[in-house]
Amino acid sequence: MKILVVCGHGLGSSFMVEMNAQEALKNLNAPSDIKVEHSDVMSASPDMADLFICGRDLEENTKNLGDVIVLDNILDKEELQNKLSEKLSELNLL
Repeated sequence: MKILVVCGHGLGSSFMVEMNAQEALKNLNAPSDIKVEHSDVMSASPDMADLFICGRDLEENTKNLGDVIVLDNILDKEELQNKLSEKLSELNLL
C-alpha cells in the first residue's frame, strides 16, 4: 500500500506530515510494506497512491484522488494517528 501526502508545493508541510505519518504507522504497528511519500497537490493523480493525506485547505483539490484523509490541523500528530488508525482498520490493515 502507498500513502501520498500532498500540500500546495510538495515541499515543507507535506514532507513534515510524511515523517509524522511514518511515525504514526510505526506506533500503530502497521504492516511494514505501507510506504509514505509526499508531493504537490497539482501533480497528484489517483494512480499515484492508494490513500492520500492533505490539510483541510486542500480538500477541494483532492476530491478526484479517491480515498483521502483530510486533516483539520496538519501539526496535530494525534489527529493524524487516529485518522490513519481508523482508515487502516476499515481496510483491514490493522
